[in-house]
Amino acid sequence: MDLKAFEGRPLVIGHRGAAKVAPENSLEGLEAAVAAGADLVEFDVERSTAGSALAIGHPGVSRVGPAPTLEEALAYLAGQEIGIHVDLKLAGAEDEIAAALRRHGVEHRTVVSTPDARSLRSLGELAPELGRAISYPEDRLGAASIPWPRTVVRTSAAGLRFAMRARVPLLLAASGGNALSLHHAIVSAAVVRTAHSRGAGVIAWTVNDPVRVRVLALMGVDAIVSDDPQMIASVLATLNTRKPDTQNPGQTT
Repeated sequence: MDLKAFEGRPLVIGHRGAAKVAPENSLEGLEAAVAAGADLVEFDVERSTAGSALAIGHPGVSRVGPAPTLEEALAYLAGQEIGIHVDLKLAGAEDEIAAALRRHGVEHRTVVSTPDARSLRSLGELAPELGRAISYPEDRLGAASIPWPRTVVRTSAAGLRFAMRARVPLLLAASGGNALSLHHAIVSAAVVRTAHSRGAGVIAWTVNDPVRVRVLALMGVDAIVSDDPQMIASVLATLNTRKPDTQNPGQTT
């Protein structure tokens, strides 16, 4: 999958469906992302409580009602004009993921992200047609959407942003990924330029602040993940953003 699908603006990715307006990691959430006009819809994949089928859901995050299976989610999305972003929360399910995506004919419009480099390398061997994004840092508790105090974000993120430019080639080499999925607070223009110079796209998660959306868009990120995809689309519509003219920016194939 190519994250450079639209010249002039980042792609809009609905987080866990569209978590602001519908239950996260639910079929209703997927429908809400489609209705909001998102370019892609993201959802987490874990093992169902029964221990057999793959289901959509974030480990450790409580939910109301049973988790939809991956098969149910893909059956719905196969009939929609929207890309798919699978955030893989468990290693060892790579063959099942690849087989399910191919079974529903959506593999060429899917990107899979994971913080596990070995898992991403395995996916590259099993299904090289997939977009493959290495996630950093790992969000084990599903806290990406929690609004941290600004002083905490500024202090911790400044150091990480400084180090990230050097980490970009290491992360890509270790994982065999063709994109980076980064917490928005550690994204900088230098990080984006470094990724693009290596033919990799940059996905920024999880962004619910319109001001931050504008900043990231002007940095040239390739996709922005949000609980409110309609807000992201509205903000981007007001901007005249052209991505930097770098070597194959955002290419993920």
